[in-house]
Amino acid sequence: MPLKTGKCFLVGAGPGDLGLVTLRAKQLIEQADVIFYDALCNPEMLAWTGEDVEIVFAGKRAGEHALSQDEINALLVEKAGQGKAVVRLKGGDPFVFGRGGEEAKALAVAGIQFEIVPGITSAIAAAAYAGIPVTHREQNSHVTFFTGHEDVTKTENAIDYDALVKLGGTQVMLMGVERLDAITREMLARGSRPDLPVALVRWGTTARQKTIVGTLATIAERVRASGFEAPAIAIFGDVVLLRNELSWFEDRPLFGKRIVVTRTRRQAGVLSSELRALGGDVIELPTIRIAPPTNLREFAELVQDAHSYDWIVFTSPNGVEAFFEIFFKLYADTREIGAAKIAAIGPATAQRVRDFHLHVDMQPEEFVAEAILREFEKLGGIENLKVLIARAERARDLLPKGLAGMGAIVDEAFAYRTVAETSDVTGARRRFVEEGADLITFTSSSTVENFLDLKLPWPAGMKVASIGPVTSATARERGLTVDVEAKQHDIPGLVSVIRQFFGS
Repeated sequence: MPLKTGKCFLVGAGPGDLGLVTLRAKQLIEQADVIFYDALCNPEMLAWTGEDVEIVFAGKRAGEHALSQDEINALLVEKAGQGKAVVRLKGGDPFVFGRGGEEAKALAVAGIQFEIVPGITSAIAAAAYAGIPVTHREQNSHVTFFTGHEDVTKTENAIDYDALVKLGGTQVMLMGVERLDAITREMLARGSRPDLPVALVRWGTTARQKTIVGTLATIAERVRASGFEAPAIAIFGDVVLLRNELSWFEDRPLFGKRIVVTRTRRQAGVLSSELRALGGDVIELPTIRIAPPTNLREFAELVQDAHSYDWIVFTSPNGVEAFFEIFFKLYADTREIGAAKIAAIGPATAQRVRDFHLHVDMQPEEFVAEAILREFEKLGGIENLKVLIARAERARDLLPKGLAGMGAIVDEAFAYRTVAETSDVTGARRRFVEEGADLITFTSSSTVENFLDLKLPWPAGMKVASIGPVTSATARERGLTVDVEAKQHDIPGLVSVIRQFFGS
C-alpha cells in the first residue's frame, strides 16, 4: 500500500544490526520520497530505497558539516509540506535520547502529519549482544537510562547523581565515553562502591563491536589505555558479571573479520546474511548490476518459441528470472513451455526453475558448463536436437560451441547483461578505502573485472575468495592471487571455505 503524501515518519533505525530493524521501518524506507539519516544509522539500509529517493545526511561525520537541529526541523517541515513521504531515520529509538520529541513538536506546530516508529535502543541491545542482561531476577529489579552528554562540572546538573547512586540496580549511560573519567569520579564521590562492575560496549550489535569490562574505580583508565572511543554505551551494575557466562555475539567464528561482498545489490543479501550470521563485518560493495539484454525483442521472440525446443538450458538464476519475466508476459499458463526438457547449472539455478513449478531434467554435480556438456554426451547423441541456452551477454561460448559440436541445433537467448554499478548510496566505497578489509569475495568473472575497474586502493593483506574455477581464472588473469576457492561452486560452498580459511 503506497504511503500518503505530505507526511513525516520519525523512524527508529535500531542499534546497527540490520536484523534488528523493524518491518515497519523497512517498509517506509522502501516507499520514501526523502530520507534524512544520522551517522549511527546502518547505511546498508539505504540500499532498500527506491531509485528516485532523495537522501540527506543529517548527522555528524569527520570532514562533513552536520545540519543543526533547527535546520533539520525546518527541512522536515519543508519536504513534507511539498506533499512528500519523508522518513527521518534516527539511530536506536527516536524518543530515547534521540531528540525525536523536538522534531515531532516542530512538525505538530507546522500542522504536518507525522508518525512515530519505535526502534530498538542500543541501551538494551548493545548490552544483550555483549552478554549482559540489563535486568536479572537474582541481581536487580530495575534499570535506569541516563545520558552522559550532560557536563558534570556545571554548577547544576540535570542528572541527580545522589539519587542515581542511591537507586542502585542497573544503570545504562548513552553518549558519554569522552566524559567517563568525570562521571565515574562523580559517582564515587556520591558514595557508589569502587568495585561496582562496569562494561563499555562500542559499536554494539555490529561486527565492529568491542567490549571492555572493569570496575567503577578502574574503567576510565582502561578506556584510556585501549584507545576506546565513541559510539559506546556504559553499563553499571552487578549484571555485568553475567557476561562471563552469557557472552555469545563476540564468540562467533568470523567475528572481527571484515569481508567485502561484490555481488549485485539485489543478490548480495544471501551471501551477506550468511557471513553476518557467522559474525563477519560485511561491506556490501556491488560492482555490477543486472540490466536487460541489448536486444530485448530478439530475446522475447526466442522465449515465445520456447515450446519448439527439445532442451532449454539455464546457466544462472538471473537467466531463469529474465526468461520467465518475459514468458509470463506472453503466456498465462506454464504449460505453454511445451515438452522442452530443462537443464540447469548449479542448485540455485535449479531451485529458481522449480520455483516456477517446473521439473529440472538435468543438473550436473559440478556447477560449470563443462559438466553440462559431459551430461549431454551421456545421452548417447543429441544430433539435430534443438537447444535453447538462456544466458548472459558476453558469457563464455564454451557451452554453445560444445553442444553444436555434438550436432545440436543451438540458439542463444541473451537474457540479461551485467553492467558496472555506478551508485554508492550506502557509502561502502568510502568505508572500504578508509577501513580496508580482510577478505574480498568474487562470485563471477564480471565482479572481478568491474571491481578492478573501480581502481580502489588494495588494502594491505586483503585476501581473495572465489566461487569457482572460472572466476578464479579471471582473477589470476587480472593479476590477483586467489587464496580461497569454493569446492562447491555456490554461496553455501563459498561461505564454507571462508569459514575454514579463518580456522573455524
